[in-house]
Amino acid sequence: MVKARKLQPLHPGETLRMVLADAGITANPAALLVRIPSNRLPGILGGTAETAQRPARLFGTSAHMWLNLQTRYDLEMAEDEVLKLVEAEFSPLRQAS
Repeated sequence: MVKARKLQPLHPGETLRMVLADAGITANPAALLVRIPSNRLPGILGGTAETAQRPARLFGTSAHMWLNLQTRYDLEMAEDEVLKLVEAEFSPLRQAS
């Protein structure tokens, strides 16, 4: 049986870039609209509720959506980078039933 290849997780910043492109706007005008420095826009999804409010307001979405994208990305990256190490270091207190 062939093992399915896992896709690289999509960073929320890339999702934001695609949403901006679909809206026909680039990062600089978008940053002006949400009143932040243009160099901050690519890192706007650093996992804080305050920064997630800005793309949510701009695109009529929820801050939860942007935070969930960031959380999913962070977890997938952690699984790729440290899960095997953590599994090798210790066992669960109880096995899941």
